Amino acid sequence: MANKTGMKETKKSPAGGGKALVARVRAMEERYDAASRALGGLEEVLDGYEQVAEDLAALRDYLESGRWRKDFEADEAGRIPAGVKRGVLSEDGLYELLEEADRMRERLKELLQDGKDPVYGNE
Repeated sequence: MANKTGMKETKKSPAGGGKALVARVRAMEERYDAASRALGGLEEVLDGYEQVAEDLAALRDYLESGRWRKDFEADEAGRIPAGVKRGVLSEDGLYELLEEADRMRERLKELLQDGKDPVYGNE
């Protein structure tokens, strides 16, 4: 199509156009999809963590108060019936669960410390 000067107009492709444009949009779409899935999953995990925070606090108190030791000894003495689930009384299980919760909390703190934000950089 000719313009007012009689010259033929050519459409310029915005932002680089052509194959580079399509490749860039596809790459960004892949990143968008991945981030969307990850954030949805992260929100679900954080909601779950928030829901068990009270449970973790109660378990920590149970271990540190000495009640766990008394229950463990009662189990060793055969005072807890065989059909009762007692994973909480395994010698390392509860301690390792609480250690894992501590590691996750520290990891979250490290990710969110000033100057270490993976998305916004050093704001």
